[in-house]
Amino acid sequence: MKYAEMVHEIMNINSRELIIPTAYQRRLRPERVARIVAKFDEHIANEPKVSFRDGRYYVFDGQHTIAARKKLNKGRDLPIRCKVYRGLTESDEALLFAQQTGESAKLTASAQLRALVYGGDQEATAFLRATEAVGLHLGFDQSRGSKRIVCISTAFSEFKRIGAEMYKEALGIILEAWNGDTNSLRAETIQGVISFVELYRGEYDRNRLVNRLRNTDPLSVYRSGRSDINLPGSKKYLNQVYRIYNGTSTKTALPMKF
Repeated sequence: MKYAEMVHEIMNINSRELIIPTAYQRRLRPERVARIVAKFDEHIANEPKVSFRDGRYYVFDGQHTIAARKKLNKGRDLPIRCKVYRGLTESDEALLFAQQTGESAKLTASAQLRALVYGGDQEATAFLRATEAVGLHLGFDQSRGSKRIVCISTAFSEFKRIGAEMYKEALGIILEAWNGDTNSLRAETIQGVISFVELYRGEYDRNRLVNRLRNTDPLSVYRSGRSDINLPGSKKYLNQVYRIYNGTSTKTALPMKF
C-alpha cells in the first residue's frame, strides 16, 4: 500500500491530540528536531501523516516535524496541518511507516525491519523467526551483546538470498562455535560463514567446521579478511573460513571454488 493510492484529507489538528505509536516508531532524535528547527520554512514544510483510528489520531510519519513545530512554539501545543487517512489498521500504519520516502529521514535497517515485523510482513517475520529459532536475537536498538545480531541489513539480505534453511544452518554453526560472542556476529563473519556453507554444502564436515572455528578467535576472521588485498568483497571473509576449515590437512581439505 502506497500513500498515493490512499484517500486522505487535510486537517488542522492540535498537537496534544497527536499520538506517536511506540510499538513501531523509532525514538525521537533531538538532533534531527534541532536541524528541522534551524531550517524550518512554513512554505515547504511537510504535513505529518496521521491515521484516524478508534477515535484517535496516530502519527505514522512526521513525529520529528511535530516536535520541531512545538519547539518553535516555545514548547506549547498548537494546531498542525496534517494529512489524515482513515480505515487503516495498526499493522497498516507500521507497514507504511517502513515504506517512508521523500523528505522523511531514512530509516535504519533495524527501525524498518522492526516496523515490518510489527506490521506482519511475511518475509521480515520469517527472518526474525529463523534467527530466533537458532538461538540468536536481532538487536533492534543497535546495542551489541552476546547472541545479538546488529548488522541487520546484512543478515536480512543474506536470508533473502539463500533462504531460511541455509541461513539457519550457517548461524547455528556460528553460535555453536563461538557461543554468541559479539565478534562472531559481525557482518563480515556472518557473510563468510554463510558463503562457505552455501558453496560447500554437502561437502563440508559440520563437526570439523565447528571445532576449527571454536579454536579460532572470531575477530581474526574480520581482521585477516579486511587485510586481504587479493579478493573482492565478501570473498575476503569466505577465504578466511575456508582456510580455517582446511588448516594443514590434505586428506580432508576442500578444493578452492572461488
